[in-house]
Amino acid sequence: MIEVRSEAADSLVAVRLVEAMVTEMEELYDLRAGAGLGLSAPPADFSPPGGAFLVVYEDGKPVAGGGLKRDADGIAEIKRMYVAPGARGRGLGRQLLEALEEEARSLGYARIRLDAGARQPEARAMYERAGYHAVDDYNGNPQASFWGEKVLR
Repeated sequence: MIEVRSEAADSLVAVRLVEAMVTEMEELYDLRAGAGLGLSAPPADFSPPGGAFLVVYEDGKPVAGGGLKRDADGIAEIKRMYVAPGARGRGLGRQLLEALEEEARSLGYARIRLDAGARQPEARAMYERAGYHAVDDYNGNPQASFWGEKVLR
């Protein structure tokens, strides 16, 4: 059974998912272990009224998560989207992306952004299939090679 739930971004479940994502990205991008990714958004950014953090549960176990926050220009941004390796390839990333987009709509956003790195071609392909078109670098993420935006309808 698959369930998507809202969680506090500083909850143990959310923190563990984000820690797993950071560890994987450090390895993927040859960053020093424990260096982190320079995560600039604190957990409060992923709280109402401008944000949210969603977790996908499969048979009661948290297997994916991602946050939504308000950018300075009033556009929603998806951050920290992650699917655990053992849960990949079953459409959970797409389900999480759709849930984050729906949450953005419910919070009143008309546009949404995200980024992906060169060593994440599957993520970029999923975002492009979901309707994200390339835009200029809007956040200075040194690991990103794709910045995407979508108009929410």
